[in-house]
Amino acid sequence: MWDVAEELKAMLVFAEHRYYGESLPFGANSFKDSRHLNFLTTEQALADFAQLIKYLKRTIPGAKNQPVIALGGSYGGMLAAWFRMKYPHLVVGALASSAPIWQFENMVPCGVFMKIVTTDFRNSGPNCSESIRRSWDAINRLTVKGTGLHWLSEALHLCTPLTKSQDVQHLKDWISETWVNLAMVDYPYESNFLQPLPAWPIKVVCQNLKNPNVSDTLLLQNIFQALNVYYNYSGQTKCLNISETATSSLGALGWSYQACTEMVMPFCSNGIDDMFEPHSWNFKEFSDDCFRQWGVRPRPSWIPTLYGGKNISSHTNIIFSNGELDPWSGGGVTKDITDTLLAIIIPEGAHHLDLRANNAFDPVTVLLARSLEVRHMKQWIKDFYASLRKMH
Repeated sequence: MWDVAEELKAMLVFAEHRYYGESLPFGANSFKDSRHLNFLTTEQALADFAQLIKYLKRTIPGAKNQPVIALGGSYGGMLAAWFRMKYPHLVVGALASSAPIWQFENMVPCGVFMKIVTTDFRNSGPNCSESIRRSWDAINRLTVKGTGLHWLSEALHLCTPLTKSQDVQHLKDWISETWVNLAMVDYPYESNFLQPLPAWPIKVVCQNLKNPNVSDTLLLQNIFQALNVYYNYSGQTKCLNISETATSSLGALGWSYQACTEMVMPFCSNGIDDMFEPHSWNFKEFSDDCFRQWGVRPRPSWIPTLYGGKNISSHTNIIFSNGELDPWSGGGVTKDITDTLLAIIIPEGAHHLDLRANNAFDPVTVLLARSLEVRHMKQWIKDFYASLRKMH
């Protein structure tokens, strides 16, 4: 964005989403109960951005008759695409990077996400995904025995030892989430988006998982070495904390509420097409969890109703970019819909690699993607000025 802004002589505006960071509508009470959280929706967030654009055009000298482009990655990418759909008079186009706008009810199979994670591991080292697939039963077998919980806590260097059998499911969920996060940030160079990590971190992880045919205890010692790549690349960590998987504050609280209301994304795994334990999508269970936590019930079909689901061909000027390594690409737009609703695929790309800063290790595919994106933006800008001249 920084390079592109300079090239297009543009102003960059980073607008904070309501309920995240410092933008708390009710201050300290913002997360108190569902009454205070009522205003945390995608519609409200988009309306904020609409108001902001009008305000900036009114108050910044020279901004009045200038085109605006929406950019975003991940959830921000979904918002960028939806913003262009809902407010086409305010932005001339949108770049929606790694935006899983179809990861909702009945639009893509719920297993597609975990399948892509597995493919990343399978392609990053011999037997890597197979070792992970076997680790779940190894954990189950070890923890049936009374001393197993203690042994496992020691072997995985956990900060808080596992004491009861419920802890085992929590441990497995934490390990699964770690593999998912690695797939998202499998970048070609060192990075610290979720954690400080080496270049191509999954390849480094898989160095430890070459042999699935070892004893349960050895397999889990190997799993520890693999987890250590993610949690202790800096070498400073004394123990692994199974209550967190990302160091940066990504606003997990607000997101958890949004996932329990509008952003209902079904995920599942079957242990055959993927390396995870079988887990079906159980809407009732999900809904009950949400009700326990927030006192709300999710509305699974609201997003497709609001933003059109797969039926978006009447819109224009949106670029959907996805990296093939990114598990979120399974819920993304990966084929052109019309000649102005475009899909760009980055074969060696993980999560929104195209939005990251230029890097000497960038694969050619991401450089091509970026230049294509800029070419389209220039066209949008040109068209904007042309229609402005027509109006006068």
